[in-house]
Parts: sequence; structure tokens; C-alpha cells
Amino acid sequence: MSKKSTIEWTESVWNPISGCTRVTEGCSHCYAFALHDRRHTISTQHQGHWSPQGKPMPAQYAQPFSTIQLLPDRLEQPLREKRPQRIFVNSMSDLFHSQVPDEYIQQVFAVMVQAHWHTFQVLTKRVNRLKYLAPSLPWPANVWMGVSIENDLLTVRADALRTVPAAVRFLSCEPLLGPLPSLHLAGIHWLITGGESGPHARPCEVQWVRDIRDRCQGAGVAFFHKQWGGKTPKAGGRLLDGREWNEMPVPTATGGKL
Repeated sequence: MSKKSTIEWTESVWNPISGCTRVTEGCSHCYAFALHDRRHTISTQHQGHWSPQGKPMPAQYAQPFSTIQLLPDRLEQPLREKRPQRIFVNSMSDLFHSQVPDEYIQQVFAVMVQAHWHTFQVLTKRVNRLKYLAPSLPWPANVWMGVSIENDLLTVRADALRTVPAAVRFLSCEPLLGPLPSLHLAGIHWLITGGESGPHARPCEVQWVRDIRDRCQGAGVAFFHKQWGGKTPKAGGRLLDGREWNEMPVPTATGGKL
């Protein structure tokens, strides 16, 4: 488990699964694909090592990112970390991917229940499977559930999320690729916006983000603007109308802000 994350809205990342497949437009320039497959290429060229100097390469990079790999040796990592943290679950995969067995998802949830001193932030694009499995999963207050929405066609993902009995339901609108006029915020507690980063980053317009922020303020939804993006994640900074927006949700049934 990573002890320090560069993602502004979390503190650590926990990856008991590696690998994913693209599903929508927001996946086109996925950072996880680029990061993993760059390391996969190095591993292939140097027989499992980072470099000719012999620095070890984790075994997961022997496979391309499109191969879904369960990593059960990592399941208990949060239990060994005693300092309470916000932990992003599967920054390098999607817990609700069709190739992840139901039983393994249940194991991940069991660890989150047991590690009650942490806050776990789970994010998925596979909303149909989330909606199907949610009734059979435990939903303690320390498990926050989110879905990704990058354009207006995908605002229906919020409808699926509203059926999940999580203490915090959140939306990750990153990379934000257009305005979201159809988005309804009822039953949503937290919303994150962010522009795309990387050499092929698509633009994120100020007015798209400003409109979402204003609607969050009107609905009592905590609003977090992660980045404007650009060639690097920090290239465009984080300021919106002269300030950073770092609101975090309160884990209650009705939402709210700290």
C-alpha cells in the first residue's frame, strides 16, 4: 500500500487488483494504462527488472494492463497500517470490473469493514455491476462509494449510485470533458472536478467547472476541484475564481460539508 498519494483528495492508495479495460471516452488517455504499460515494456525488455542495473520490477508488470490481476497478498495491507488514513481503493483498476469475481469483491469489503479506523474511497465506472452487487455488500460508515462521470451522456451513472446505501456517495468528474447540464445532485454528498493531464490532454473549460460548483453550493454538496490539468497534473494549477476548493463530505445519510 502506498503510504503517500499525490492525489489531492486522498492520502494513500491500496491496489489489491491491477489492470483494467477502457469503457468510455474518459478512459482514452488513462494515466494508469500509460504508467503500467511503460513499466510492462521495461520489464519485458529487461527480464523482470526496472533496468539493466537490476532494480527489481514488481511481478504485476509482467502482464499488460488489459490483463486483470488479483493480488491477494495485498488484501491485508490496510490492517497493518494503524494510522487512520483516507485510502483510495484500486487507483490502478476498477473493483467492479466484470473479471473480478464476486467473492474477491466481498473479501475487499470485509477488509474495509475490519479496518474501521480508515476511510476507504471506492470509485467505479461499472455502475451496473455496482448496483447489482450493492445489496449483498456491507456498507459501514468508513466506506465511501463513487462513480466517474466525464460528460453529460454519463450522468445516468449518478442514478445508479443513488441506489447504493453508502454513508458518502461521490462523483469524480475527471477528466471533465464537457458541461453536465443533466446532472442531478440529489443523494450525492461530494463532487470532484478535474481537467485531464498528459501529452494529449483535452481542455477543461472554466465555465463547466464553475457551473458545477455553483450547483453544488446550492444543493449542499461538498465540492473539490482537483486540477485544471495540462501536460502535467499540476500544469494548470488548482485555483477556481481565485481560491482552492477542498471541501470534504460528512459521512451522514443526508450529506453536508466539513
